[in-house]
This record gives sequence, C-alpha cells and structure tokens, in this order.
Amino acid sequence: MISTARTRRALPLLAVAIAATLLGACQKSDDPRSVDRTDEIKRADAERIAAQAAAPAPADKPAGTPAAPDVPELRIATLDGKTYDLAEHRGKWVVVNFWATWCAPCIKEMPELSALDAMREHIEVIGLAYEEIDKADMQAFLKQHPVSYPIAVVDVADPPKAFDTPKGLPMTYLIAPDGKVAEKFLGPVDAKKLEEAIAKAGGPKPGEKAPPVEAGKGGASAGHT
Repeated sequence: MISTARTRRALPLLAVAIAATLLGACQKSDDPRSVDRTDEIKRADAERIAAQAAAPAPADKPAGTPAAPDVPELRIATLDGKTYDLAEHRGKWVVVNFWATWCAPCIKEMPELSALDAMREHIEVIGLAYEEIDKADMQAFLKQHPVSYPIAVVDVADPPKAFDTPKGLPMTYLIAPDGKVAEKFLGPVDAKKLEEAIAKAGGPKPGEKAPPVEAGKGGASAGHT
C-alpha cells in the first residue's frame, strides 16, 4: 500500500518533468533565426523612430537661417505616375494632408477634403500617406475610399524636409496662394475649420466665391483625375 501511495504521489511530478522536457524540445526545435529576425526588426524600427525624433525641427535651427519652412517646397511622385510640385500651385489655397490607411481620424476626414478639392475652385488638396505600404495595397485602399485629389506615399525614412516630421496623424498644412504656411493642424480637420482658417488668413469667407486667379498662377492640379 505504501509503495502504491508513493507511486501515485510521484506521478504528477513525473508528468510535470515530462511536460517540461517536451516544452524545452519544442523551443529548441524552433528556427532560432526567427527570433533573430524579430529582434532585428525591432532594432531597426527603434533606430528609425529615434533618428526621426532626433532630427532637428525648424524651431531648433540657429537664428538667421532662411525661413524655408514658411515657404515649403514639395515635389513628389503621385500614385498615378505624375509629379506633384507645390510651387506650380501658386494662386491656390493648398491643403497638404499627412495621413495613413491605419489612421481612423484620417479616413474620416477624407470625404470632406475630397469635397473641398472638387467643389471649391480656390482650394486644392494633396494627400501624403505617411506609412510603409506597397503601391498595390494603397491603390486597393483607394478603391474603397476614393478621393478627388492626388495621393503620394511618403518615404518615412526620408520625409519632405520642408515639413515637420509627423509626430501624430493626421497632420495638415494650409498653404496660402503666395506659397507660405497659413496654418498648421495636428489632429482631424473638416471643411468648416479649413475655410475659417482661409478667411482668417485673408482668403474668401466660407461659401464666398474666390476672385479670378491671375494669369500664370494656379492651373490644373498635377495628379488630379
């Protein structure tokens, strides 16, 4: 009887030992390179984020530096194969919208931005997707969320230098007809907010017709369909 009782008490311990042995074997049988790749990806992401955070912002530049951020330059390839050059859109109020397909507030504001672009002759929009995404995936996304304005995918490792590196999305710039930054928004925007900012900066009031664009200014939007 004593022998049987001892055997019964030993069985759970034996089961735990066997389970531990099997678990150790499973871990050893995994490809160790998968762990290494995960660590490498984490390190690469951390280094990229750290590098972007360490990049000097316009406010950190020494006094006397030309006011490049006030008149930002932007020349970028759009998904339709064209080149969008911000300088070619003088005479228009241009909305430069940094966004991403995973950003719910970004997606929510897209219909109003598209309506502004389509219905207001003095307003144009350019969407800059700030994410790592394949062209095919972006095109598939835009089939589900079509917009009237051109879309370009930004290289997150080398974003446009004339604009602050986004620390949050959406981030939107309002560029005045003279090419200067009239307003910057961090967070969602809508038509009302943008048109009020335009009026505050001396442009047409909401619903007011814009004056004719001078010859040689404005023109068709590169990348529009």
